[in-house]
Amino acid sequence: MKKLLADFAKEQVKKNQAIRKLSKFKTGDTVNVKYKINEGGNTRIQAFKGVVIARSKDESNYAATFTVRKISSNVGVERKFPLYSPLLAGVEVVKQGVVRRGKLYYLRSLTGKASRIREKLDFFTDAGVAEADAKNSA
Repeated sequence: MKKLLADFAKEQVKKNQAIRKLSKFKTGDTVNVKYKINEGGNTRIQAFKGVVIARSKDESNYAATFTVRKISSNVGVERKFPLYSPLLAGVEVVKQGVVRRGKLYYLRSLTGKASRIREKLDFFTDAGVAEADAKNSA
């Protein structure tokens, strides 16, 4: 029985990865999560922008989740998203953070400038340089 469930989970992960490509992100990155919300008969996409403070399980696990934290009206708001949910429309990496831990739960007790995460500065410049080199060589 256990083998049957494990095989089903692996199959679902492969199927989900083939349908949509999520950008690679890790703990400490600032992401913009687009999530489908059903209101009555309408479906709309709502954005949730914040810092990834935790990831649970490996990407190959169908039950993998990630937690995003943001500050809204001076109140910390956290939301946990399943990685392979059909309601997850997309994850866009806004900034890459430089962190040395896998779980950033200590951010819950920090406010203001103390809760900032150092940004990886060569995140956008590497892609920009590659594009500039391609234009110059053509």
